[in-house]
Order: sequence, then C-alpha cells, then structure tokens
Amino acid sequence: MSRQADQLAGDKYLLGRSSISERVADLLRIRIGEGQFKPGAKLSEDEICTALAVSRNTLREAFRLLTHERLLVHELNRGVFVRIPSAADVADIYRVRLLVECAVVRSLGQPPYPLDGLAAAVADGEGATAAEDWDALGTANFHFHRELVALADSPRIDECMRTVLAELRLAFHALKDPKALHSPYLERNRALLETLEKGDTTQAEQLLQGYLAHSSDNLTRAASGQEGA
Repeated sequence: MSRQADQLAGDKYLLGRSSISERVADLLRIRIGEGQFKPGAKLSEDEICTALAVSRNTLREAFRLLTHERLLVHELNRGVFVRIPSAADVADIYRVRLLVECAVVRSLGQPPYPLDGLAAAVADGEGATAAEDWDALGTANFHFHRELVALADSPRIDECMRTVLAELRLAFHALKDPKALHSPYLERNRALLETLEKGDTTQAEQLLQGYLAHSSDNLTRAASGQEGA
C-alpha cells in the first residue's frame, strides 16, 4: 500500500453511517488540497477502497462528486486522475474570487468586525515563514481567504468558495517554487487585516482588488508555462 493510502487508512474512523460517499469525497478533497495527491496523479481504486474500507460503488460516487467539482478527471480506459488546472481555469477562478471576496468586504457594515480568524492566519503565515515552511505558508494564506469570506456569515458563500479555493490549490501544487508563489502575500494579508481593524472597508476592498489582480497575473503566467512544459 502506498504512503497516501496509509494516510487515508488513518482517516477511516471519520467515516459515519450516513452520506458515506460524501464523507469519502470530503477526505479525498482534504488530501488533494494538502497536496498529498498531486495534480496529474492517478488514484488507485484498490488502494483507496482498502484504506477506507469502502465499496467500489461508494468510492466511484465520491470520485463523481469530486469530478463535478473539477478536482478530478476521468480518462476513458485509463482511470481517475487529479486534475491539472489550465491557465484559463486559473483566470476564471480569479474572476469568481474578485466578485465574491470584494463583495464580502464591501458588505461588512459598521466595525468592529470578527477578525480573530484572519489574525490567526497571519500569525500562522509568520510562523511558517520563520520556519521556511513554504507549503505551510500557502496553507495559512488559504486559511486567511477562507476566514475573509466567512465574514459574510453565509454557509452558501462558504460552500462556493470552498470549492473554488480547493481547485485553486491544484494550480499551486502543480508549480515548483512555493516560496516565490506564496511569500509576497504575507505582507498583503497583514495590510488587509490592519485596514479592516481600522474599519476602512473602502481601502480594504482596493487592497484586495490589487492583491487578487497581482496573484492572478502571477499564477496565470505560471500555469501557462506549465502547459508548455
């Protein structure tokens, strides 16, 4: 059994009696998001079924759910693979992020705002940078944006962005220099947090627009190079 399957076997206890295929999809989504199944990797039905003690039908339904979320792709006569996002995918993801994240900031109302989650993500990013753990820095950055969206207090927006950010992580995992990718955004996260602490949503939205435009340009260019590699 592979290392990834061994790690999944440790998650078996998390599976409940109801919505078993959804729980399997949740576990695989987490592992894909963490980069333990890399973009382009083939997923073994035998290994995953054995690791999680689930049936092939259950696993195939989980695969179907994740394929619908554009995290996996089924290739006829070859199997199921972790998807590699294209430059066009990345550009579209950032269009969604720009619409949703800026709207959340714009609609915050009167301060103070519940910013503990954002502050914790910035602190985690600083710790990861000090340890030169660039993958952990990337995770902290995703947590920052998840907490930003959570300020809307909307389960539907949270669900939408969970899928969008999970797909974006695939693009990050396909690249080879996580330090260059993630390190510029820690200072931007800190500046955005400080602006929201002051209650200035207008300035915060402007910072966020510039932030997302810069990130989109960098990642789209990188994804374009990946396609040509």
